[in-house]
Amino acid sequence: MKMTSINLPMGIFLFSQIVMGIFGNSSILFYYVIFIFSGKHLMPKDMIIEHLTLSNCLSLISKGIPQTLSDFGFKNFLDDIGCKVIMYIYRVTRGMSLYAMCLLSCFQAITISPSNSRWIMLKHRATKYIGSSCLVSWLVNLLLNIMTLVKVTVPTYSKNVTNTNSYGYCSWFAPSNLATALYMFLLCFCDGLCLSLMACSSVSMMNILYKHKRQVKHIHSAQHLLKVSPEDRATQTILILVCTFIICYTISSLRVIFTTYSNESEIWRVSVFIFLEICFPIFCPFVLISNIKCSFRLFLPFCGKR
Repeated sequence: MKMTSINLPMGIFLFSQIVMGIFGNSSILFYYVIFIFSGKHLMPKDMIIEHLTLSNCLSLISKGIPQTLSDFGFKNFLDDIGCKVIMYIYRVTRGMSLYAMCLLSCFQAITISPSNSRWIMLKHRATKYIGSSCLVSWLVNLLLNIMTLVKVTVPTYSKNVTNTNSYGYCSWFAPSNLATALYMFLLCFCDGLCLSLMACSSVSMMNILYKHKRQVKHIHSAQHLLKVSPEDRATQTILILVCTFIICYTISSLRVIFTTYSNESEIWRVSVFIFLEICFPIFCPFVLISNIKCSFRLFLPFCGKR
């Protein structure tokens, strides 16, 4: 197996970022494991973050590592079963990350809503069903992406093969028929619904934060430094994650569309676009670490001062 010198620098960069992302997500998972084994119960928001972190970690492993090996010049390092399993895990975890971010933004919007708001009635119900909702989401994504096991094969290098998209380490067979169109419509509908809810809840949170800031300015004088409440800080963190997620998810969707329907789709297979696609699971844990309670400093003392 030969290494392609053109992709080697990008492969090294991609590998370093993936290792950093896996380390960050694993650190948060380790924190929650220690937290649970110490006899404490996770808050609803922490449950969502736990599932989000797990899906991010698996997404980095299933997408980033095969792509890095492909950039290093390795070919045919996965057999047919390996390709199906790797792509299936990535599709499931990608969908779970979308649902977890949607649930996190909606839950935070309900949490910080005023006491006289109509959404406050959903707060206690949402808190009760967060755990079961996350488990059901894993099951739904497992079933929704079951077709991946049928459509993914080992890479095909023949130019005579049609309706096949090559990812370097695996190939995706997408026949142009009604069943494929309906399946793609179902996936796009589910993704669009989650993104719409995420956008609406983000706008709602921004509106609430703006009104709260105006009220606080009327109470405090201009000479005093205004302290940010934990809920406001958590909301700002979630808004940063939502914006980053939407950008990365948009790039990922555009890359899928262009590699499927564009005649000149080679540029969308460049590792730069792969990095932008998996940028969220790399970036996410370090944003979360900055907002987790100070007890996390016991496990990551280099994350900053209290």
